[in-house]
Amino acid sequence: MNLAPLDYGIIIFALSIVLGMAWYTQRFTRSVADFLSANRCAGRYLLTVASGAAGMGTISIVAQWEKFYQAGFGAMHWAQMLAPLSLFLALSGWIIYRYRQTRAMTLAQFLERRYSRRFRIFAGILCWLSGILNYGIFPAVTARFLIYFLGLPVMTWTVPGIGFELNLTLAVTMALLLSVALFITLNGGQIAVMVSDWVQGQFIGIAFVILLVTLLWLFPWTTIVETLKAAPAGESKLNPYDQGSLPDFNPLFFFTLAALQVYGYMVWQGSQGYNSAAKSPHEAKMAVVIAQFRILVQAMLIPLAAICAYVLMHAPVYAEETAAVTQTLQAIDNPQIAKQMTTTVALAQVLPVGLVGLLAAVMLMASVTTDSTYLHSWGSIFIQDVAMPIRQLKKTEPWTPKQHLWILRGSVIFVAVFAWTFSMIFPMQEYIFMYFQITGAIFTGGAGAVLIGGLYWKRGTTTGAWAAMITGSTLAVSGVVTINIIWPRLIPWLQETYPDHETIMALPAKFWLNGVQMAFVSSFSAVSAYVIGSLLSPDPRLNTDKLFHRGAYAPKLKEGEPEDITHKPQAVPGLLRKLGITDEFTLGDKIIFGAKYAMFIFFFGGFIVINILYVLGLMSQDDSWARWWLINLILCSVIGFCATVWLLIGGIRDIRDLFRILAKMERDAQDDGSVKEHLGSPREDLPAEPTR
Repeated sequence: MNLAPLDYGIIIFALSIVLGMAWYTQRFTRSVADFLSANRCAGRYLLTVASGAAGMGTISIVAQWEKFYQAGFGAMHWAQMLAPLSLFLALSGWIIYRYRQTRAMTLAQFLERRYSRRFRIFAGILCWLSGILNYGIFPAVTARFLIYFLGLPVMTWTVPGIGFELNLTLAVTMALLLSVALFITLNGGQIAVMVSDWVQGQFIGIAFVILLVTLLWLFPWTTIVETLKAAPAGESKLNPYDQGSLPDFNPLFFFTLAALQVYGYMVWQGSQGYNSAAKSPHEAKMAVVIAQFRILVQAMLIPLAAICAYVLMHAPVYAEETAAVTQTLQAIDNPQIAKQMTTTVALAQVLPVGLVGLLAAVMLMASVTTDSTYLHSWGSIFIQDVAMPIRQLKKTEPWTPKQHLWILRGSVIFVAVFAWTFSMIFPMQEYIFMYFQITGAIFTGGAGAVLIGGLYWKRGTTTGAWAAMITGSTLAVSGVVTINIIWPRLIPWLQETYPDHETIMALPAKFWLNGVQMAFVSSFSAVSAYVIGSLLSPDPRLNTDKLFHRGAYAPKLKEGEPEDITHKPQAVPGLLRKLGITDEFTLGDKIIFGAKYAMFIFFFGGFIVINILYVLGLMSQDDSWARWWLINLILCSVIGFCATVWLLIGGIRDIRDLFRILAKMERDAQDDGSVKEHLGSPREDLPAEPTR
């Protein structure tokens, strides 16, 4: 074991606060809407920290470490290139604003109202299947991190009769982690998930600042730079224009990922409870804007940790530590898992007492936030978007609110059991990022076109939605099976059977396309199918005011919720409106927007200047790139620290308001995620009312 008493104390203290908050919130969960979306009462600061923590699980950190260990600081260059894209997504309220206006609790609820009930069921099945397969490896990756980071003894047991070797340490660790997440999720649904995620998110933010300073103390900047400069030609860790020989995380990877980011924005439903939890569309939009400040420390610490691990494994001064890390990694049978654990094992070798416990607590918190959020999402989606619509089609008596809540909890437990079982038996053949992309594309490959078209194109039809979903999902499933199952087994068999066949022997051991590239192919095909299918079918005659609850269809406001004025864009004239500012903006909101634009100008302006200098031959030396990355490191760390304090104050206020509103508000038993009418297909079983 690598833990001292101080390390144990840090872990127990952090976990106790999280579980205590989850237990407290159960008193506020009185309805299905409470369990699914916190009854739409969350403020911006609570949302941005909690949803950010939910999306930053241990598996995501390990996946990032894989990427930055391979690509170094060079990978950050392409992220800066995407600054205009991030700015557009945040300031325009892309997807999130209109989606929140629909008041849907799940994406498939919106799809039923926009398209049809049968399409909702089909999309719900794909979403759930894609989600549980994607989530299926989470417990194993997290448990392996803790096993190798903490130095837990690995105990195995061979199952009699079948010869399957069961890793008992892995099984028990996963069971404990999932039990903690289940305690949170079953207690209070989205309310408990969101509040506990906020607590963990704030803890992680503060811990990241401490770890960032510690790593720079343990690994002097000069040592880091000199080690990175020794990387082979074509695999530079400093110069992004000298990375053409990287096998996976090369510039093409980041360009492809950018296209998928716009296409799949808000489509993935791993944290779907957050998409509908905001007090108003404006609060949802501001949460996305503020998130750009929250991630700055995270965006520096995660790459730096992987780069320090690379330095430890390659710098002669760390020869003793390198030998110890290598010995541990060589004991791992699966080479892909050994790659995943490289940064983990390296950090365990160098962090001092107290910091080992702090990082273990961070990773434990990151695991619990993601597990609780994903258990809530995938458990809810199966009941809300598959089981309930099927019952409605069969004209079955609806569940009572109490029955509905218990059924939701049972579905959450099933997802946890499935994830534990899948993690025990599935062999990883891909980088985590690649596996994420291709399993996610089972749903998102078609759903991106369906969601964007449903929100922004009145001409989009149910026929187009069916065509997009079937096309995108079929191609994505084919990719999953080919990359992870068929190809790794087919090629060795062919080459062993036909050793004299030149063409067969020349086939690569890995499939030509990786997970990201297959996801791009399936997404592009789905867009084409949606457009063609919609144009070849009758105009749906969509009533957008009813779909977005505007004008005469605006709902009764809850306490503290601002009036929806999105139907009056002329309220703010000229340049401000073009920049995304409406009458909903307070002076503070405008200051936040201004700070966001200033940050964009610096980072994207820096990207432009750096590229010009490179073209002029003034930025070709590794030392020049190293100075630029140091500037980024210092600036982002300072801004990120200030943002951590700001979000702590704002989050405390939002949690207080959340509890106050939930304690006093009346619950609507009919607000359970069911759809009473369809707007996009007049030939469906529940036709839309005539347009007013």
